[in-house]
Amino acid sequence: MKQIKWGVLSTSKFGINHMIPAIRASETGTVHAIASRDAVRADQTANEQNIPVSYGSYEELLADDSIDAVYNPLPNHLHVPFTMKAMEAGKHVLCEKPLAMNSAEAESLLKKSREFPGIKVMEAFMYRFHPQWNEVQSLLKKQEIGEVQAIHSVFTYYNEDPDNIRNSPEMGGGGLMDIGCYSISLSRFLFNKEPDTVYGKLETDPDFGVDYKASGILTFGSKTASFTCSTKIHHYQRAIIFGTDGLIEIEVPFNPPGDNLAYIFLTKKGERKTIEIEAVDQYRLQVDAFCRSIINNTAVPTRLDDAVANMKVIDAVFKSDKLGAVVEM
Repeated sequence: MKQIKWGVLSTSKFGINHMIPAIRASETGTVHAIASRDAVRADQTANEQNIPVSYGSYEELLADDSIDAVYNPLPNHLHVPFTMKAMEAGKHVLCEKPLAMNSAEAESLLKKSREFPGIKVMEAFMYRFHPQWNEVQSLLKKQEIGEVQAIHSVFTYYNEDPDNIRNSPEMGGGGLMDIGCYSISLSRFLFNKEPDTVYGKLETDPDFGVDYKASGILTFGSKTASFTCSTKIHHYQRAIIFGTDGLIEIEVPFNPPGDNLAYIFLTKKGERKTIEIEAVDQYRLQVDAFCRSIINNTAVPTRLDDAVANMKVIDAVFKSDKLGAVVEM
């Protein structure tokens, strides 16, 4: 199988700890180059990670004709600008979530992508590639918990670092953008439709100027999805799907460790059953799925219009908090 040569924009810890190992472990990709705005740092990282080529600017990496695809984990405000530049340079792009700063910017990228029909661009919601969600969808299809009525999810961690980009409003920081986007994506993914209304409530950090806690309620007809995310609560995550005849709990819905089993708990008729899911690297599965769309020239697993739709809901949560009212979609 053809090997896709990847270039990585930035020397971020996330890329080094998760995506670079995932690309190397994949069946379809190799890491060819890494770039930083600091040439010394790029060279040092390349040496430490045994990456063949380093560049002292993102533009230099994009000009490398040997690179097929780019991984873009830059701060949120740079997602769209450098994804566009990568497309113009003929590179396929896997861009970190959230795709953009707002839905208007996401729509501008979708529009731009139509100028490059042969270029694949995808938002990196890696959780969708974990087999635990295949199991969940199978349980729902078989109506193991009857008719789904509601979904609730929680995603929290604690971050007081003033230098962390997640605490910078100019860079698109805040809990809703960083982790609330997962809960919104999950509800849309499971209900397989867009919400009718959105209500959101945010708490803003007085020092950083970003939301440190966000809660929301989304309605899908008579069904609902609710969530809470925070960057100032002890690390925790959980998703629960409530049905007329039972419920499904997903222990670690968004980033289960790649070296441990994942667990799903099915409760029905007063009994709670544990379902074990094999340990897998969902980042690697995401890389292979994206690369195969390039190699086979097929649609990416998660289309850009899905990313735009997710950003519209994020926008609506912000708008609802500002107005103190429900927002009609």
